Amino acid sequence: MDKILAIVGPTASGKSELAVQLAKRFNGGIISCDSRQIYKGMDIGTGKVEGTWVHNGTHCAFRYKSIPHYCIDYVNPKSQYSVSSFQKDANKAIQEIRRHGKLPILCGGTGQWLDAVISNQRIPEVKPNLRLRKKLEQLSVGEMYGQLKLLDPDRAAVIDAHNPRRLIRALEIVLTTGKPVPKLSQQQNYNVLWIGLYPGQDKLYKKIDNRLKKRLDQGMVREIQKLHLRGLSWKKLESFGLEYKYISLHLQKKLTMQEMVSQLAFAIKHYSKRQMTWFRRNERIHWLTKPTEAKPLVEKFLK
Repeated sequence: MDKILAIVGPTASGKSELAVQLAKRFNGGIISCDSRQIYKGMDIGTGKVEGTWVHNGTHCAFRYKSIPHYCIDYVNPKSQYSVSSFQKDANKAIQEIRRHGKLPILCGGTGQWLDAVISNQRIPEVKPNLRLRKKLEQLSVGEMYGQLKLLDPDRAAVIDAHNPRRLIRALEIVLTTGKPVPKLSQQQNYNVLWIGLYPGQDKLYKKIDNRLKKRLDQGMVREIQKLHLRGLSWKKLESFGLEYKYISLHLQKKLTMQEMVSQLAFAIKHYSKRQMTWFRRNERIHWLTKPTEAKPLVEKFLK
């Protein structure tokens, strides 16, 4: 099977820069596995690398520090994009990276998306049901989660229980097919070296606080205000969760700046815990506290 790397870990752990370092050292191309970095215009709030689109004849690539990045910055945030869409796009990207003689490196914190590609999860082709979605949107996230828990307890156990977008999609699949969301296969579609980056909770929380302050200084509030002015409703922005949810509430004057920062910092830390809960189920992951520990693992894997 083709060899690929998977760089995982919670938000703010330093995955993106580690992936770039490894791509430079081992001639790699990076596939972003982040459910929000795929969207255009959502840059500061998602922590998207500061790359640029480079046109070379008929070829166009998103590059950061000279490294090509795939599955990033190419979807209109007004449109619907699912894990099955990502699965197809990521597999195409892996083949393209291979064609260029490079090492595919999957990098991100959206565990479900990573697993869907690597384990070749069979995801039902369920089209969006606008009538059903409208009904579900009338429910609170707690009510949606309770319903999912009854219908598909396995999916409920690992889903982000505070993300209405994911809850609606999971319920849409279950209610349309009459079956639970398909489980992941224990088989891997590729020969994967899993590397997890986790500096420890105290260091991670400090990094989250520092990063939040930096992003606010960089103009994250303005970014989200611009997205709204370009036609994204507050409801749609809130559905992206975390930064987009809490800053949207602040811009609607439902939260003061102080309340927004405090609640957002807490929500990001809680999200990092849920990410770790997901990743810790995967016994194949080699957990590291420092990026420098990754290079020997990769050298051994590629021999």
